[in-house]
Amino acid sequence: METNERKRIIVGVDGSDSSIAALRYAARLADALDAPLEAVTTWYYSSLSGARLVMEWTPERDATDTLAAAVDQAFGDDPPAGLIRTVAGGPPARTLIEMSRTCEMLVLGNRGHGGFVGLLLGSVSAACVLHAHAPVLVVHPRELPDEA
Repeated sequence: METNERKRIIVGVDGSDSSIAALRYAARLADALDAPLEAVTTWYYSSLSGARLVMEWTPERDATDTLAAAVDQAFGDDPPAGLIRTVAGGPPARTLIEMSRTCEMLVLGNRGHGGFVGLLLGSVSAACVLHAHAPVLVVHPRELPDEA
């Protein structure tokens, strides 16, 4: 494995405000540590979806659009140099935990789009905190200073 790959900081992005804050924070960390930054959005196809829905909807394309919109929202026209954008198939927690085997740090927002509002951690961030193979930083947007 390449040393630079091991040094990278991975940030999970689902388009939520929390993940946008995590993306901005991870970019600052990557810059300070001179580490590559990889923004990851996952997609997962559920067999519960109807055939008609599948024909009209592509989860990978939806995830690609979500990632692009999140990067745009976080950085506008000035994304970090060398930003790696990854769209990975698989359940979010399991995919990020597996990816954490080869990174310096995993950065996540405290809450995504799903689940119960008001909980301290979402299911993905909680699972990653418990099972990741690298340090995990959970970003709480309300605790961050205002950013341009």
